[in-house]
Amino acid sequence: MVGMPYDLLANPLGAVRLTFQKAVDSGHSGAATLDGRDWGAADLFRQFLFNDGGLSQVPILNAASVRTIPPNSLVRFRGMIQDMLGNEFYVGAYKDAGRWRTNKFTDVSQVPMDLSSDKRVWERRLLYCVPVPWLNSWTEPSSEVLLNRCASSTSPQTEKRQRDDDEIIDHMDTEVLDHAFQGSPPAKKMRGGHPSLSSHAHECMAEGTCSSTSMVPDFESSSLPCLVKIYDSAEDDLKLNDIFEFIGVLTFDPEATAADKGDSDELENRFCEEESVHLPPSKVPRLHCLEHRKLGVHDFLSIAPVVEPKPNQVKDIRETLLGHLTAVLGNDGLAAEFMLLHLLSKVHARVDTLAVGKLSLNLTCFNKENAYVFGNSLNLAVKNLLPITHSIPLSVDYLNTSTLAPRKDYETNRLMSGVLQLAEGSHLTIDETHIQAGTLTSVGVENTRLLKNLIELQKVEYDFKYYKMEMTTDVQLLVLSEGKSNIFPADIVLPLRPSSVGSTEMLDSEALKAWRWYLASLRSLPHTIEPQMQKVVEDDMVAARQANRTLGSQDFSRWLTMGRLMSVSFGETCLSLKHWQMVKELERLRMERLQ
Repeated sequence: MVGMPYDLLANPLGAVRLTFQKAVDSGHSGAATLDGRDWGAADLFRQFLFNDGGLSQVPILNAASVRTIPPNSLVRFRGMIQDMLGNEFYVGAYKDAGRWRTNKFTDVSQVPMDLSSDKRVWERRLLYCVPVPWLNSWTEPSSEVLLNRCASSTSPQTEKRQRDDDEIIDHMDTEVLDHAFQGSPPAKKMRGGHPSLSSHAHECMAEGTCSSTSMVPDFESSSLPCLVKIYDSAEDDLKLNDIFEFIGVLTFDPEATAADKGDSDELENRFCEEESVHLPPSKVPRLHCLEHRKLGVHDFLSIAPVVEPKPNQVKDIRETLLGHLTAVLGNDGLAAEFMLLHLLSKVHARVDTLAVGKLSLNLTCFNKENAYVFGNSLNLAVKNLLPITHSIPLSVDYLNTSTLAPRKDYETNRLMSGVLQLAEGSHLTIDETHIQAGTLTSVGVENTRLLKNLIELQKVEYDFKYYKMEMTTDVQLLVLSEGKSNIFPADIVLPLRPSSVGSTEMLDSEALKAWRWYLASLRSLPHTIEPQMQKVVEDDMVAARQANRTLGSQDFSRWLTMGRLMSVSFGETCLSLKHWQMVKELERLRMERLQ
């Protein structure tokens, strides 16, 4: 960075400390006035990341790159908030030889702290984040950016950072006491200790080289979790199961456990206990967050169009996508139309217990034979089109043995994940063709109820042992079954009528990108119904009710949802008479097929 004495990528802590020193020296009465607030560091990094194009230069932290990214450098991590661990106290600022220094955005102190020195105790939030569950591999951005930056960092600024790093001997890691999730206010604890860094870690930082890969635990490609530490952010900015991109300072010491073994017995016991209960820094990297942004499904598109397609182009994309779905479904055009609306559906409002906007789909007439052909083709098509997808081959054994609901483990004070802890925008396919006669245990009955609530209410019950808490979600649900599912009451039930074998066509990469953009972008379009059109819809519903007394509010709500989705599928934000008539025709054809 021109004009900056520190490299924001290789030495972000240097920039943090510089801005802190300037804030203290500019007239503030010590560090007291900086409690719980930013002093300009966040603005500096926002300018670099979003205005100066620095975001693309920041390496992505994952199971592969963690072996090569040097500690205390700037990284970004994309993940889902799987657990919220509460808050912790830490010494945020202290006086050293009459000069204020800061420990913000790090686990260790810049220099040894005198126990009698002036200190300011600050607070930060802890989030346990995991890679997005069931994220498809085609969404993964390149993680090769700056992986070898540490080997080429030879600037004077880097040398100064290395000298600073040699002084890092005062350990400031802190832990969180047990507290009930979203129940009682979180209890907090501050732990102070002075374990020294291992000689190998000192050598790596002093030489400006990456940590030895042999010392880093082996992670599966999608298994790297991250403990994210949040500063100066509102409580309601980050919620459980939200997907975020966190940008901040990486701290990860694979030798921490080995180094601690040389300390006193009392300290050794304390570390052993904490590692069994909490998250050892030798296995879970820490990210001290400087900036974060919420991600939606559209953020996982590898390449977005430079210029968004015009309305006529949107119609062309719709036509080609509909043709692809028709081929996948054995030339069943009606099933393809409903499948398209299903893939565009999204919960956009909640009225009492009703999740407005959802459109679950139950395709029937599947058996083990044709499910192998059409079910597999459909699963593959959905996986190629949507960023987050999962398929459940439902069976009695699966229901009796699977952990679907997240549950609280009070021994470790952790929320243990379940299959249904899904990020917003996920797609779930339930294949009932595997079900055979059998007896459901109490676990199976409970899992069946959980799945039914998910498809009906878009809610999942989390088990906190002493009580249960409903969490709202937004998951597209597709059910494949032989007859109408008696377990899962979908919004749309449609028998599949294939007239040819499923598609084996080679997909054009450009068409695939266009379809992904179409589904990710259009599902979030706003939608309205003009007063004149609203009167037409009301009159049609009254006439339909007079002709068929079995129609109820759920049917009319489904029609309105289909009307919205039909308009959105053409890239339009207002319901037209043409699209409303298309919805009525689809419903007429569906009812004919059900007879």
